[in-house]
Amino acid sequence: MRLGEKLRYLRLVEGTLRGMKREMTQQELVNALKEELGRGLSQSYLSQIENGARPHLTNASRMMLARFFKVHPGYLVDDPEGFHTELTSELRATEDRLDLWLIAGAEQFAHDPELSSALLAVAKHRDTRRCIVLLGAIVETPELVERLAEVLKPALSDTAQQASRKRRLAGGSL
Repeated sequence: MRLGEKLRYLRLVEGTLRGMKREMTQQELVNALKEELGRGLSQSYLSQIENGARPHLTNASRMMLARFFKVHPGYLVDDPEGFHTELTSELRATEDRLDLWLIAGAEQFAHDPELSSALLAVAKHRDTRRCIVLLGAIVETPELVERLAEVLKPALSDTAQQASRKRRLAGGSL
């Protein structure tokens, strides 16, 4: 997050904490700094920081704002490129990509409610990757597909058996 974004966020939080039900304006911040800390910044300086015209605060300004907002002074700098406040892992990123892919597939196949619902069910599962890997293992064992279809979805099993009969009658090709 950029310094200007952080400052705007802090003004929003401060306004909420002060019961304003909105963000504190730059001018209200200037006035509050003077009133509560006995010194302040100009509104134009705050504007330049927030719009990126000034990429850095002076140390004195950083310390004053940190004291006012009750944050660590180190917060009032740009975050490094690629910095995330949440803990992430490559596995979680893979899960997120799989979920998005499955949701997009569910939308693409909305005309087939059963397929769309199945894709969404897998996307909602807490371990999407494991579900897909398990599906691959099931498919590699054709008799298991047939048996599971018989037990879990009898109507699906009938459809699968009909398709199997059609393939046999057609000489094994679709």
